[in-house]
Amino acid sequence: MNPKAAQFVFGLVLIFVFTANALHAQDTQATLSGTVTDSSGKILADVKVSVKNLATGQSTEAQTDSAGGYAVPNLAAGDYEVSATVEGIGSGVARVTLAAGSPQTLSLTLTSAPAQQEPAPLQSAPSELPNAPSAAKSEPSLEDLGFSKTETQSNAAQQALLDKRTHMLKIHQRMGLITTVPMIVSVITSLNAGGKSTGTASRDLHVALGALTGDLYGITAWYAIRAPKIAGTETRGPIKLHKALAWVHGPGMILTPILGAMAFQQKNNGEKVHGIAAAHGPVAIITAGAFGAALLSVSMKF
Repeated sequence: MNPKAAQFVFGLVLIFVFTANALHAQDTQATLSGTVTDSSGKILADVKVSVKNLATGQSTEAQTDSAGGYAVPNLAAGDYEVSATVEGIGSGVARVTLAAGSPQTLSLTLTSAPAQQEPAPLQSAPSELPNAPSAAKSEPSLEDLGFSKTETQSNAAQQALLDKRTHMLKIHQRMGLITTVPMIVSVITSLNAGGKSTGTASRDLHVALGALTGDLYGITAWYAIRAPKIAGTETRGPIKLHKALAWVHGPGMILTPILGAMAFQQKNNGEKVHGIAAAHGPVAIITAGAFGAALLSVSMKF
Protein backbone atom coordinates (compact mmCIF):
# COMPACT_ATOMS: atom_id res chain seq x y z
CA MET A 1 0.00 0.00 0.00
CA ASN A 2 1.56 3.31 -1.03
CA PRO A 3 1.33 6.42 1.18
CA LYS A 4 -1.34 8.11 -0.97
CA ALA A 5 -3.57 5.05 -0.88
CA ALA A 6 -3.08 4.74 2.87
CA GLN A 7 -4.04 8.40 3.36
CA PHE A 8 -7.17 7.97 1.24
CA VAL A 9 -8.36 4.91 3.20
CA PHE A 10 -7.52 6.68 6.43
CA GLY A 11 -9.59 9.70 5.43
CA LEU A 12 -12.61 7.52 4.74
CA VAL A 13 -12.24 5.86 8.15
CA LEU A 14 -12.08 9.24 9.86
CA ILE A 15 -15.20 10.50 8.07
CA PHE A 16 -17.02 7.36 9.21
CA VAL A 17 -15.84 7.77 12.81
CA PHE A 18 -16.89 11.45 13.00
CA THR A 19 -20.27 10.78 11.37
CA ALA A 20 -21.07 7.73 13.50
CA ASN A 21 -20.05 9.52 16.66
CA ALA A 22 -22.21 12.59 15.87
CA LEU A 23 -25.24 10.43 15.12
CA HIS A 24 -24.70 8.40 18.26
CA ALA A 25 -24.52 11.53 20.41
CA GLN A 26 -27.84 12.76 18.93
CA ASP A 27 -29.62 9.44 19.39
CA THR A 28 -28.75 8.78 23.04
CA GLN A 29 -31.06 11.47 24.51
CA ALA A 30 -34.77 11.17 25.30
CA THR A 31 -37.46 13.57 26.51
CA LEU A 32 -40.13 12.78 29.09
CA SER A 33 -43.27 14.92 29.38
CA GLY A 34 -46.79 14.73 30.77
CA THR A 35 -49.36 16.37 33.04
CA VAL A 36 -50.13 16.25 36.76
CA THR A 37 -53.76 16.19 37.99
CA ASP A 38 -55.61 15.46 41.22
CA SER A 39 -58.06 12.59 41.71
CA SER A 40 -60.90 14.65 40.15
CA GLY A 41 -58.90 15.36 37.00
CA LYS A 42 -58.11 18.99 37.84
CA ILE A 43 -54.76 20.13 36.50
CA LEU A 44 -52.15 21.11 39.08
CA ALA A 45 -49.76 23.99 38.39
CA ASP A 46 -46.41 24.71 40.09
CA VAL A 47 -45.97 21.11 41.22
CA LYS A 48 -42.44 19.78 41.58
CA VAL A 49 -41.95 16.56 39.58
CA SER A 50 -38.97 14.29 40.32
CA VAL A 51 -37.57 11.99 37.60
CA LYS A 52 -35.15 9.42 39.05
CA ASN A 53 -32.84 7.19 37.00
CA LEU A 54 -33.17 3.75 38.65
CA ALA A 55 -29.77 2.59 37.40
CA THR A 56 -27.70 5.50 38.77
CA GLY A 57 -29.99 6.94 41.47
CA GLN A 58 -29.63 10.36 39.84
CA SER A 59 -32.74 12.60 40.04
CA THR A 60 -33.82 15.47 37.80
CA GLU A 61 -36.56 17.87 38.86
CA ALA A 62 -39.07 19.84 36.82
CA GLN A 63 -42.08 22.03 37.66
CA THR A 64 -45.50 21.97 36.05
CA ASP A 65 -46.67 25.06 34.16
CA SER A 66 -50.06 26.78 34.29
CA ALA A 67 -51.54 23.96 32.18
CA GLY A 68 -50.26 21.29 34.56
CA GLY A 69 -47.63 20.09 32.10
CA TYR A 70 -43.99 19.25 32.67
CA ALA A 71 -41.10 18.28 30.40
CA VAL A 72 -37.63 16.88 31.14
CA PRO A 73 -35.25 16.81 28.13
CA ASN A 74 -31.81 15.27 27.63
CA LEU A 75 -32.41 12.07 29.60
CA ALA A 76 -30.30 8.98 28.99
CA ALA A 77 -32.10 5.82 27.91
CA GLY A 78 -33.10 3.58 30.83
CA ASP A 79 -35.64 2.92 33.59
CA TYR A 80 -37.02 5.90 35.54
CA GLU A 81 -39.34 6.52 38.50
CA VAL A 82 -41.50 9.64 38.23
CA SER A 83 -43.07 11.06 41.40
CA ALA A 84 -44.82 14.18 42.72
CA THR A 85 -46.36 15.20 46.05
CA VAL A 86 -48.63 18.13 46.96
CA GLU A 87 -49.53 18.73 50.61
CA GLY A 88 -53.29 18.50 51.15
CA ILE A 89 -53.89 16.79 47.80
CA GLY A 90 -51.77 13.65 47.76
CA SER A 91 -48.95 11.98 45.89
CA GLY A 92 -48.36 9.86 42.81
CA VAL A 93 -45.58 7.66 41.47
CA ALA A 94 -45.06 5.68 38.26
CA ARG A 95 -42.27 3.98 36.37
CA VAL A 96 -41.33 4.28 32.71
CA THR A 97 -38.55 3.11 30.40
CA LEU A 98 -37.09 5.67 28.01
CA ALA A 99 -35.69 4.58 24.67
CA ALA A 100 -32.78 6.47 23.09
CA GLY A 101 -33.93 9.27 20.80
CA SER A 102 -37.66 8.70 21.51
CA PRO A 103 -39.99 11.11 23.36
CA GLN A 104 -42.16 9.52 26.06
CA THR A 105 -45.35 10.75 27.76
CA LEU A 106 -46.29 9.92 31.35
CA SER A 107 -49.03 11.66 33.36
CA LEU A 108 -49.50 11.48 37.13
CA THR A 109 -52.70 11.50 39.17
CA LEU A 110 -52.21 12.53 42.80
CA THR A 111 -54.36 10.83 45.41
CA SER A 112 -54.70 11.37 49.16
CA ALA A 113 -54.21 7.66 49.88
CA PRO A 114 -50.92 5.90 49.15
CA ALA A 115 -50.41 6.04 45.41
CA GLN A 116 -52.55 3.41 43.70
CA GLN A 117 -51.28 4.19 40.27
CA GLU A 118 -49.83 1.11 38.60
CA PRO A 119 -46.30 1.62 37.31
CA ALA A 120 -46.22 1.96 33.56
CA PRO A 121 -45.01 -1.24 31.88
CA LEU A 122 -41.32 -1.16 31.15
CA GLN A 123 -40.56 -1.20 27.46
CA SER A 124 -37.39 -2.82 26.20
CA ALA A 125 -35.05 -0.12 24.98
CA PRO A 126 -32.70 -1.04 22.14
CA SER A 127 -29.07 -1.50 23.10
CA GLU A 128 -26.85 1.42 22.10
CA LEU A 129 -24.26 -0.93 20.66
CA PRO A 130 -24.65 -4.44 19.16
CA ASN A 131 -24.34 -7.14 21.83
CA ALA A 132 -23.63 -4.48 24.44
CA PRO A 133 -24.30 -5.31 28.12
CA SER A 134 -26.95 -3.41 30.04
CA ALA A 135 -26.36 0.27 30.71
CA ALA A 136 -26.23 -0.34 34.45
CA LYS A 137 -23.18 -2.57 34.01
CA SER A 138 -21.38 -1.14 30.97
CA GLU A 139 -21.38 2.53 31.98
CA PRO A 140 -19.59 4.12 34.96
CA SER A 141 -21.55 5.40 37.92
CA LEU A 142 -21.44 9.08 38.89
CA GLU A 143 -19.12 8.16 41.75
CA ASP A 144 -16.77 6.45 39.27
CA LEU A 145 -16.68 9.70 37.29
CA GLY A 146 -15.55 11.67 40.35
CA PHE A 147 -18.81 13.09 41.74
CA SER A 148 -19.83 12.98 45.39
CA LYS A 149 -23.40 12.14 46.43
CA THR A 150 -24.08 15.74 47.49
CA GLU A 151 -23.13 17.00 44.02
CA THR A 152 -25.95 14.98 42.44
CA GLN A 153 -28.59 16.73 44.59
CA SER A 154 -28.47 20.25 43.14
CA ASN A 155 -30.68 22.74 41.38
CA ALA A 156 -31.93 22.29 37.82
CA ALA A 157 -29.14 24.35 36.20
CA GLN A 158 -26.43 22.51 38.11
CA GLN A 159 -28.11 19.19 37.35
CA ALA A 160 -28.16 19.96 33.61
CA LEU A 161 -24.44 20.77 33.75
CA LEU A 162 -23.79 17.53 35.61
CA ASP A 163 -25.80 15.57 33.03
CA LYS A 164 -23.78 17.06 30.18
CA ARG A 165 -20.46 16.31 31.90
CA THR A 166 -21.53 12.73 32.62
CA HIS A 167 -22.63 12.20 29.01
CA MET A 168 -19.37 13.56 27.56
CA LEU A 169 -17.21 11.51 29.93
CA LYS A 170 -19.09 8.36 28.96
CA ILE A 171 -18.33 9.06 25.29
CA HIS A 172 -14.71 9.75 26.33
CA GLN A 173 -14.61 6.29 27.91
CA ARG A 174 -16.10 4.56 24.85
CA MET A 175 -13.75 6.36 22.44
CA GLY A 176 -10.79 5.38 24.63
CA LEU A 177 -11.74 1.72 24.30
CA ILE A 178 -12.14 2.08 20.51
CA THR A 179 -8.72 3.74 20.25
CA THR A 180 -7.01 0.72 21.81
CA VAL A 181 -7.79 -1.43 18.75
CA PRO A 182 -5.70 0.45 16.11
CA MET A 183 -3.12 1.24 18.81
CA ILE A 184 -2.48 -2.45 19.54
CA VAL A 185 -2.43 -3.38 15.84
CA SER A 186 -0.07 -0.45 15.17
CA VAL A 187 2.36 -1.75 17.80
CA ILE A 188 2.17 -5.24 16.28
CA THR A 189 2.79 -4.04 12.71
CA SER A 190 5.79 -2.01 13.90
CA LEU A 191 7.73 -5.30 14.12
CA ASN A 192 7.84 -5.49 10.29
CA ALA A 193 7.86 -1.75 9.60
CA GLY A 194 11.64 -1.46 9.89
CA GLY A 195 12.47 -3.81 6.99
CA LYS A 196 15.30 -3.12 4.61
CA SER A 197 13.12 -2.65 1.54
CA THR A 198 11.75 0.82 0.79
CA GLY A 199 8.01 1.50 0.84
CA THR A 200 6.97 -1.93 2.09
CA ALA A 201 3.30 -2.67 2.61
CA SER A 202 3.94 -3.35 6.31
CA ARG A 203 5.51 0.07 6.74
CA ASP A 204 2.64 1.83 4.96
CA LEU A 205 0.09 -0.09 7.03
CA HIS A 206 1.92 0.85 10.22
CA VAL A 207 1.88 4.53 9.23
CA ALA A 208 -1.86 4.41 8.44
CA LEU A 209 -2.71 2.68 11.71
CA GLY A 210 -0.53 5.07 13.68
CA ALA A 211 -2.26 8.07 12.11
CA LEU A 212 -5.70 6.56 12.79
CA THR A 213 -4.71 5.96 16.41
CA GLY A 214 -3.61 9.57 16.77
CA ASP A 215 -6.87 10.94 15.36
CA LEU A 216 -9.05 8.70 17.55
CA TYR A 217 -6.95 9.66 20.55
CA GLY A 218 -7.54 13.33 19.74
CA ILE A 219 -11.31 12.77 19.66
CA THR A 220 -11.12 10.88 22.96
CA ALA A 221 -9.15 13.66 24.62
CA TRP A 222 -11.51 16.34 23.26
CA TYR A 223 -14.49 14.91 25.13
CA ALA A 224 -12.56 14.84 28.41
CA ILE A 225 -11.17 18.37 27.98
CA ARG A 226 -14.46 19.93 26.83
CA ALA A 227 -16.63 18.25 29.48
CA PRO A 228 -18.05 20.99 31.79
CA LYS A 229 -16.16 21.36 35.04
CA ILE A 230 -18.12 21.08 38.30
CA ALA A 231 -16.86 23.47 40.98
CA GLY A 232 -15.67 21.69 44.10
CA THR A 233 -15.35 18.26 42.48
CA GLU A 234 -12.72 16.25 44.32
CA THR A 235 -10.31 14.12 42.27
CA ARG A 236 -9.55 10.91 44.10
CA GLY A 237 -8.68 7.24 43.74
CA PRO A 238 -8.82 5.82 40.20
CA ILE A 239 -9.74 9.19 38.67
CA LYS A 240 -6.64 10.80 40.18
CA LEU A 241 -4.42 8.05 38.72
CA HIS A 242 -6.26 8.26 35.38
CA LYS A 243 -5.52 11.98 35.11
CA ALA A 244 -1.89 11.55 36.21
CA LEU A 245 -1.25 8.97 33.47
CA ALA A 246 -2.57 11.46 30.89
CA TRP A 247 0.60 13.49 31.47
CA VAL A 248 2.53 10.47 30.16
CA HIS A 249 0.46 9.24 27.22
CA GLY A 250 -0.62 12.77 26.18
CA PRO A 251 2.88 14.06 25.31
CA GLY A 252 3.70 10.57 24.02
CA MET A 253 0.88 10.74 21.47
CA ILE A 254 2.38 14.00 20.20
CA LEU A 255 5.99 12.79 20.05
CA THR A 256 5.27 9.33 18.60
CA PRO A 257 3.96 10.46 15.17
CA ILE A 258 6.66 13.15 14.89
CA LEU A 259 9.46 10.67 15.55
CA GLY A 260 7.68 8.10 13.36
CA ALA A 261 7.56 10.50 10.41
CA MET A 262 11.31 11.12 10.79
CA ALA A 263 12.03 7.39 10.95
CA PHE A 264 9.79 6.73 7.95
CA GLN A 265 11.63 9.34 5.88
CA GLN A 266 15.02 7.93 6.82
CA LYS A 267 13.97 4.38 5.87
CA ASN A 268 12.54 5.57 2.56
CA ASN A 269 15.87 7.27 1.83
CA GLY A 270 17.59 3.92 2.33
CA GLU A 271 19.17 5.06 5.59
CA LYS A 272 19.31 3.32 8.93
CA VAL A 273 17.08 5.01 11.50
CA HIS A 274 19.32 7.28 13.53
CA GLY A 275 19.30 10.31 15.82
CA ILE A 276 16.21 11.13 17.84
CA ALA A 277 14.11 9.19 15.30
CA ALA A 278 15.51 6.01 16.89
CA ALA A 279 13.45 6.83 20.00
CA HIS A 280 10.22 6.32 18.04
CA GLY A 281 9.83 2.70 19.14
CA PRO A 282 10.49 3.16 22.89
CA VAL A 283 8.31 6.29 23.06
CA ALA A 284 5.46 4.47 21.30
CA ILE A 285 5.66 1.51 23.70
CA ILE A 286 5.72 3.75 26.80
CA THR A 287 2.77 5.75 25.42
CA ALA A 288 0.73 2.62 24.71
CA GLY A 289 1.55 1.24 28.15
CA ALA A 290 0.48 4.45 29.92
CA PHE A 291 -2.72 4.60 27.86
CA GLY A 292 -3.56 0.99 28.74
CA ALA A 293 -2.87 1.64 32.43
CA ALA A 294 -5.16 4.70 32.29
CA LEU A 295 -7.97 2.53 30.92
CA LEU A 296 -7.44 -0.12 33.59
CA SER A 297 -7.45 2.52 36.35
CA VAL A 298 -11.13 3.34 35.69
CA SER A 299 -12.13 -0.21 34.80
CA MET A 300 -11.22 -1.79 38.14
CA LYS A 301 -12.25 -0.86 41.67
CA PHE A 302 -9.47 -0.14 44.17
